[in-house]
Amino acid sequence: MPTKIEKDSVTGHETTGHEWDGIRELNTPLPKWWVYVYIATVIWGIGMFVLYPAIPLGSWVTPGILGYSSRADAIAGVKEMAALHTTQMQEIGQKSFAEIEKNHDLMEVALTAGRITFANNCQPCHGPNGEGRVGYPALDTDVWRWGGSIEAIQQTITDGIRSNDPDARNSQMPNFGGDKLLTPDQINQVADYVISLYGKAKPNAATDAGAKLFADNCAPCHGAKGEGSREVGAPPLASHVHLYGDSREVVVAQITHPRMGVMPNWNKRLSPAMIKAVALYVHSLGGGE
Repeated sequence: MPTKIEKDSVTGHETTGHEWDGIRELNTPLPKWWVYVYIATVIWGIGMFVLYPAIPLGSWVTPGILGYSSRADAIAGVKEMAALHTTQMQEIGQKSFAEIEKNHDLMEVALTAGRITFANNCQPCHGPNGEGRVGYPALDTDVWRWGGSIEAIQQTITDGIRSNDPDARNSQMPNFGGDKLLTPDQINQVADYVISLYGKAKPNAATDAGAKLFADNCAPCHGAKGEGSREVGAPPLASHVHLYGDSREVVVAQITHPRMGVMPNWNKRLSPAMIKAVALYVHSLGGGE
């Protein structure tokens, strides 16, 4: 037989009649406010069920009275963003670099577009962060062959270097070994002097001959002190950044049979606005002037 229902002496509530190990279960009803909220949520759920798509039926779904579609909203949002992006890129193409930099929102769009385009097109050669690779210049340093201003970077991206574009930047290092312009001994002497410009060895009597050969054969492009020349794209030799490395073997090899890289002209593959965006991004990597 169930335990007799009675009132609890402490709380004054009736018990349910259930007892276990001397403990009686109170018959405490839910608060009315909780019941009302529960009923309201049920009604709300039924309303949402009727108003919006609810029951999936294979490739179809009950549309609801309002005929709402989250997919249609998403498509409309994508179209709106695409139209906005087109407008902003047109604006980037029309404005000067100074005007773009003064417009915070436009600058953000340009840097984002430039970063994405850089990752898709430039990263394989110049590295994910513009740190460069062997044979490919670093873009995050202050060592530039053709100039590090935004305008100079834009020109390099547009026309390329030793590319097929008629306006490409062109430079040619003489083949001192292959064309027998210098003897192997002379090449080694020049290499000793160039290494001294790197700061890896102090000039001494042994480098005097190399200094004279350098002045006669290399200084017209690389400068009397190895400072480089942007007019002909000759890299600075008195620097901590080197395209192929700074070992003596690399220097000898470059003087003997120079390697001359090619950068594509991007004016056939990227719009002028996108090239400006990439130039702004590259300039922002830290080495821009």
